[in-house]
Amino acid sequence: MGKHPTANRERPTANVAGARGRLVNGSRLVVLVLLVAWLAPLLPARAARLEILTLDSVKLKDNPLHDPTKRQVAVFLPDQITNGVRLPVVYYLPGFGGSPGSYINNSNIWSAFTQKVADEIQPVVLVVVDGRTRWGGSQYLNSAAQGNYEDYICDEIVGAVEAQHPAPTNGVMRVIAGHSSGGFGALRLGSARQKLFQAVIALSPDSDFPTSHLPLMMVPGVTNVSLVEIKKIAAGQLPVPKDGDLIYALALSAAYAPRGHFHPGEFDWLYDAHGRFRDAVWQRWLDNDPLSVVQRDIHAFGVGQIIYLDGAARDEYSANIGARKIYQALLARPNLCAFYEPPGHHADHVRERLQRGLAWVLGGPVKDIQ
Repeated sequence: MGKHPTANRERPTANVAGARGRLVNGSRLVVLVLLVAWLAPLLPARAARLEILTLDSVKLKDNPLHDPTKRQVAVFLPDQITNGVRLPVVYYLPGFGGSPGSYINNSNIWSAFTQKVADEIQPVVLVVVDGRTRWGGSQYLNSAAQGNYEDYICDEIVGAVEAQHPAPTNGVMRVIAGHSSGGFGALRLGSARQKLFQAVIALSPDSDFPTSHLPLMMVPGVTNVSLVEIKKIAAGQLPVPKDGDLIYALALSAAYAPRGHFHPGEFDWLYDAHGRFRDAVWQRWLDNDPLSVVQRDIHAFGVGQIIYLDGAARDEYSANIGARKIYQALLARPNLCAFYEPPGHHADHVRERLQRGLAWVLGGPVKDIQ
């Protein structure tokens, strides 16, 4: 009986079979990579979304300026928020007169920013709060002349946001951040609520008041207004002025120099009835200066709190000077701190600067701003 025609053929060795398998698998991998590359532009990109919370504040109820108690809070959520993941929450305080409204109106920009931070550094929840008053801004402080804005943010907004999007239970759970007046607020609230906020990001913060605030309080729009007029404006007997310098001076006076709980809505003005500068009132301003707070109190920030400061190289309000001085004061203390001087002016590159601060605080890749 004849042999089967294939009987003498050798079976492939293991090496030959493995090589063939690798060749086939490699070809499949190449096809898969090419297919993914071809489909990538057609697939939906990661995208953050916006939620708007509307809170009717108990802390702002009966505020002496009769400012609204019902306010919006903008909450930007990265794509990675899904499946109940707990993400660090960044509470962002806008600069003077800023509000969540402008962030909501430009939600495409801030949603893209939130997702960029998530993809390049670490996913976070970005919360933008409203600290406006009749005078423009509250500096985010409690004051009998304006209302309890620190309590509103720390006791109401934090609870309302984290009831829906809980923060982690360890590490950097919450960051308080802000620019300009918001940077001031971030420093002051971070100092006052050390257990609530593990990190502070202050971009061009109002500080070193003799350098940053005092020149603004000596312009004609402020010094040429009589004390009688100031009292009438404060009492609502005259309309809110249109001069930006004067409005700013009124806002800072309400934040830094309230007359007290027995005089709601009233504050002490920097100039007396004869136009003379009042050193005692100015001292009350200085007592609120974040630089003064840090210099006089070794416990201004808690052990383990992370502090990131910056100030633009050509800051027209010299905010970089105060930020650098705060950094220098903190160097000898048990806080992880940094100071960065980006190029540009006071309000340049704010999103890029915030991203850099978040990268430094959260341990991500830190890039210099061009």
